Amino acid sequence: MTALRMAAVAAAFGRDLEEDFRVVERLVADARARQVRLLALPEACLGGYLLSLDDDAYLDEGPPALALDGPEIRRLAALAGELTVVAGYCEADGERRFNSVVCVTGDGVLGNHRKVHQPLSEDASYASGDEFRAFDTPVGRIGMMICYDKAFPESARAIALDGAQIGVCVSAWPGARTNATADLAEDRWKRRFDLFDRARALENQIVWLSANQAGTFGTLRFVASAKVVDPGGDVLADTGVAAGMAVADLDVARALETARRAMGHLRDRRPDAYAAPV
Repeated sequence: MTALRMAAVAAAFGRDLEEDFRVVERLVADARARQVRLLALPEACLGGYLLSLDDDAYLDEGPPALALDGPEIRRLAALAGELTVVAGYCEADGERRFNSVVCVTGDGVLGNHRKVHQPLSEDASYASGDEFRAFDTPVGRIGMMICYDKAFPESARAIALDGAQIGVCVSAWPGARTNATADLAEDRWKRRFDLFDRARALENQIVWLSANQAGTFGTLRFVASAKVVDPGGDVLADTGVAAGMAVADLDVARALETARRAMGHLRDRRPDAYAAPV
């Protein structure tokens, strides 16, 4: 069995798409030099996130809307080459825009996910996706989600039941909007961010990569905290509240087998006992 070197990034991205691609190119080159095979970049890394989550403050035209089969995603795939790269962007579909995440290699698009759960006023800028699915990649079977999606246990459970070995969650997760602390390491929204990452990995006994925006954008101050979590909920690598790349090696198949040997959370489910109003 062979260990997979994987990495999750915390970095700042904005509206300037060319600058974003320069940052992506640098991060991919860094990952390649470190022999990373799976690289997770943040939500909205192509074009930046929203300037605010308030209804009418700091409104702008928003991030550029990119077609899944358009030149920007092909450019991302070309940069990825032999790496498997996951990156967030604003997806154009006719008149609708989605907050999406795509998985690519040099061969093209392997998977795409549209954010299902929308916090605060995000629905004013994006339409909502409606499914969670896993898909095969050169580094294993992956399921993806975006930011607030991970606050719902059903999201990660859906990809796990679809055979995902690795969950990748890309985020633009800010610090608390009220009673904010000067030290992001003590921020209560950062604490929730970290708890969700560990819980989603542990309850589904899957590997978990969590990428996030860093720095500030508009009114938002992001908590960074990119990390790699093993199927037991233990953090293998973490950037803390600074920009950086969390890199870890793990034999994914063996880690899943070991975690599930005695208590298999997916195996031991009792769906018949969970009936409840939706």
